[in-house]
This record gives sequence, structure tokens and C-alpha cells, in this order.
Amino acid sequence: MFNTIAQDGPHLWERTFDDIVRDQQLDTTPAALRHAWNTGADNFRDRRIEPGVPFVSYLEGWADAFDGAFRDLGLRGDGRAASQKSIDDLGQRELWEDSPEALNMICQNWRMGIVSNADDAYLNPVVARIEAPFGAVISSEGEQCYKPDARMFRAACQRLGVAPSECVYVGDRQLEDVMGAHGVGMAAVWINRSGSAMDPALPTPDAEIRNLLELPQVLERLG
Repeated sequence: MFNTIAQDGPHLWERTFDDIVRDQQLDTTPAALRHAWNTGADNFRDRRIEPGVPFVSYLEGWADAFDGAFRDLGLRGDGRAASQKSIDDLGQRELWEDSPEALNMICQNWRMGIVSNADDAYLNPVVARIEAPFGAVISSEGEQCYKPDARMFRAACQRLGVAPSECVYVGDRQLEDVMGAHGVGMAAVWINRSGSAMDPALPTPDAEIRNLLELPQVLERLG
């Protein structure tokens, strides 16, 4: 979903941190808070896919990251309120300009589903604003695990009633999306909107695109 169909760029997060600092009357800058929060958020992202680690939602994981940032900066802030603000803002993300047209084209010949590392509280409002139909909407919160965990992708196949070999997965991350899809036998398309360099240490996608309007032609080629 995010950075594939819907926008989630750094400038949008800047607005969220501006609001958190203002609303909680924190004696710091939004940039300083974001820098301190990133440490905890990155740790949450890395640990959540380790074997045996209990599932933690984004709301809880980000709340812990904010609490850590407030401690590091010597601030009295409300980590859960800051995390909830982040969740609320994500639920209002706009679609990329190419998304509506591309999804409407794709659904003429393909069945579509969403598989997203996301809490339902912010994923579902974005899905609800998309006119194209989805036969499955799989969230990390719903499955209690995170991509690249195979359970996320298998759940989508089960809901759609298809085999992984019949699917093409499209996502913006090589680790979570390309490796996760390949791990269950799906083809994987990397949508690289920012033109980032491919990481040679991670699996190579079956195709690379810059926007979703390029996808129908790729799907035809992949069969």
C-alpha cells in the first residue's frame, strides 16, 4: 500500500512531527525528535521479523520509540499520543497520481489484493477510498506477523483462492516485498519510485517499474 499505491514520503512525516511538537508543547525541534525517534523505530523494524519475537503492532512499537526519544531528549512527552497521531495521519495519506488509473486498468484482467505491513486503523481508511476492487486485504495486525513472513503472502493466496505461482506481487521494498514474495513462489515486481540503487545482497525482482502505469505491460510479459 504505502509508497506503492499511497504516498508516504519524508515530507508527510515532517508534518506529523511538526504537529506532535506543537500539540505537546515540547521544547525541541521536529527534526531532533524525528532523529531520536528513528533509533527506536528502526530497532522495532529490525526486531519484529526475528524468529520467536512476539508480535507488536505499529501503535505499540512506535509508542515505545517515542517514549525512548522523549527520554533521550529529556522531555516529558506522551509516547502513545504521538504514536496515535502518526497512525491517524497515515490513515489520511493520498494516493499517488498514477494509482487510480493504473488500478482500474489492472482490475480489468487481474484480481487484486493488498498485503501490507500496517495496523488496520490506518490501512483500512486508505483502502476504503480506493474505487478499484480488492479480493483480499491482508494486514500485519490481522495476521500477527510482518513481511517477509510467508504467512502474509499465503493468507492472500488463500483469500483469493489461487496458488502463489499464479500471483505477481508488487511492492516498494526488496526485503519485505521481493524476498517475501519469492519465498512463497510468487513473481515480484519492485516499484522503485525514487530511483534507488538495487541492493545486490537482496533478491533481484522479476521486474522493476517507476510507477504503476508501467505495471499492466509487465504483467502481460510475466504472464
